[in-house]
Amino acid sequence: MTIGWHFDNTYSKLSNKFKEEIKPTPVHDPELVIINNELAKSLNLDFSKIDKKKLAEIFSGNSLPEGTNTIAQAYAGHQFGHFTMLGDGRAILLGEHLTNKNNRYDIQFKGSGRTSFSRSGDGRAALGPMLREYIISEAIHSLNIPTTRSLAVVKTGEKVVRENLLQGAILTRVASSHLRVGTFQYIAATQNLDELNTLVDYTINRHYPEIRSSKTKAIDLLNLVMEKQCQLVINWMRVGFIHGVMNTDNMAISGETIDYGPCAFMDEYNPKTVFSSIDKFGRYAFSNQPPITKWNLARFAECLIPLIDKNEDSAIKTASELIDNFQNIFEEKWLNMMRDKLGLFGNDKNDKILIKNLLNWMKNNKADYTNTFCHLMGIETNNEIYKDDNFKNWIDEWEKRSKLNNSSKEEQINLMKKTNPIVIPRNHKVEEALTDADKGSLKKINELLKVLCNPYFDQENIREFQQPAQGINKKYQTFCGT
Repeated sequence: MTIGWHFDNTYSKLSNKFKEEIKPTPVHDPELVIINNELAKSLNLDFSKIDKKKLAEIFSGNSLPEGTNTIAQAYAGHQFGHFTMLGDGRAILLGEHLTNKNNRYDIQFKGSGRTSFSRSGDGRAALGPMLREYIISEAIHSLNIPTTRSLAVVKTGEKVVRENLLQGAILTRVASSHLRVGTFQYIAATQNLDELNTLVDYTINRHYPEIRSSKTKAIDLLNLVMEKQCQLVINWMRVGFIHGVMNTDNMAISGETIDYGPCAFMDEYNPKTVFSSIDKFGRYAFSNQPPITKWNLARFAECLIPLIDKNEDSAIKTASELIDNFQNIFEEKWLNMMRDKLGLFGNDKNDKILIKNLLNWMKNNKADYTNTFCHLMGIETNNEIYKDDNFKNWIDEWEKRSKLNNSSKEEQINLMKKTNPIVIPRNHKVEEALTDADKGSLKKINELLKVLCNPYFDQENIREFQQPAQGINKKYQTFCGT
């Protein structure tokens, strides 16, 4: 085989505190469902000379590539605020693949069988949730938001038991790493300072080598992770994405979006929007994502206290001041992001009022979040709602502000087009595609993926992908897949 795998596994060389060495559980009758050739190319992998049967063997774990060193990673997590010792209960890391440019990527199976971290779980995954992760992670990538990506999905030929019997599947996930806030929580809970130092050094070498020689590594790491996570949640808010399960084990130290469980995109604007069936109290609602990011970062800071300062009181004071600054960083970034969405250059003291007035109008009138900005860019959405007098009055204020830009209308629209997607993964279109895939047809998934790979361009024949679901009274819900 000339696929091009080049494994160089550093995480598996850490002590057994960090992981369990384990093989994927073989599956009965693997069948390739989908493979991401565009991602493969960027990884310097070539599957063109490998038949589908062999690819199914590889991506099910039945036939592991040479150089892998399979492990399940240990981590903890605050799940809906409650601390739990966790770990990869249904995922196995094959190893770290190096590209020709020496970029390092984790290659991980999701749904590959039980591990010592599985607790009462079966270690398996169902086809629908794995294809959902494939679709949404690729959409997020095309929206220019940092994310883990999906390389392949295979059916296992076995059933998994959820509310019903479902088709089993395994997803191959690609990430710059799977280091999480929960990884630090796990090691911090052991109260082994040497292991904590090892994890900090490993993380810095892997993601933030610019602070390798710093005398204040822990503080610098906290600042860098906070910056990355703040920018990530700003991007989610920009496109109306709701992660759905922002537990600390789902916050990647790299700043990538990770773990697409009950995720979805907001149609009509409502800051309290929740889709996840398990989020009964709206902890991870759309507007709660920034404060939850801050909360998660505070849990990360707690792990680093012993390394920030030998004096615990001083360390807590330093960490608290850093975390408290999150709100200032977020508000400035959010305001600039919203200015971009409206094509506003420079600053004006009334910008925040202008933006809030638009959002309040959208909420009160149940306006579609994505399509409202499309309308402002001159893209026809065929919605009578934009003839509302209050909206017209807002437009007048917006145009007055736009004249302060010292830029042309063309420059304003170009800024907006870089910021506002024309298409997003509409929830009903995702569900339609997943339903057909469960019946054996990938036609709708392939059509959806084709549209979503160019979300900022007004493509032909995409009107059906722009419209929210019509005439559906039942509240849309998503599920975590376990």
